[in-house]
Amino acid sequence: MKLDLAGKVVVVTGGSKGIGFACAKAFLAEGARVGIVSRSKDNIDKACAALPGIEGVVADLSDAAQAEQTVATFADRLGPIDVLVNSAGAAKRTPPDDLSPAAYRAAMDAKYFSYVNAIDPVVKTMAARGQGVIVNVIGNGGKVASPTHIPGGAANAALMLVTAGLANAYAAKGVRVVALNPGLTETGRVAQGLAADAQLAGTSVEEARARSVERIPMGRMALPEDIANAVVFLASDKAGYITGVSISMDGALVPTVV
Repeated sequence: MKLDLAGKVVVVTGGSKGIGFACAKAFLAEGARVGIVSRSKDNIDKACAALPGIEGVVADLSDAAQAEQTVATFADRLGPIDVLVNSAGAAKRTPPDDLSPAAYRAAMDAKYFSYVNAIDPVVKTMAARGQGVIVNVIGNGGKVASPTHIPGGAANAALMLVTAGLANAYAAKGVRVVALNPGLTETGRVAQGLAADAQLAGTSVEEARARSVERIPMGRMALPEDIANAVVFLASDKAGYITGVSISMDGALVPTVV
């Protein structure tokens, strides 16, 4: 399918590895002008070396001032942002007995505010231009509670509400806002989560992984590229009437009607 994304300016937060990196690579293959953000200069340098032609910025998006400056930097380097893909930040998975109010606050900073701080300046600029797409890669932890992912799941649920609310608020101004909720995906973050699950269950990481995969009807975890393909489609005009929804990609693990 021809997605007509050539020349579009796309910014991917968390674009130096995992799902974000796969998204940056996919948009680059479509001919888009791509910028990525990461807190790690080393990760940015590695990603830029692997994907010649992308622009990288080092920033901690949980800081609103850094997020605003990052948006301004990409606008200067690449032009007005047509597509924002949020894939930065992940809440630490913590067994319930180890939780504290500080853990909940840290989860909101790591996931919720790292998205909202990037969204806020971008959505307003898109609305002023009368066009733009924001795709939030969130996670099914916001719909299905997990004992080791309660603070992170709460942040995810809040981001789904933000997605629906902003989509409604800005639809008349030509801006679409969509959420994609991956299930288990072959990334370093999921590997960390499996380690937390294994600790809680008193099993090995290998056993925790095998049990998790066994529960997925499709028989495997998603690949980052699976998620990236959906993100690229949702960002294109082919998905021009899709907005305000949170789409699950979990291999049919949670067969619910939403």
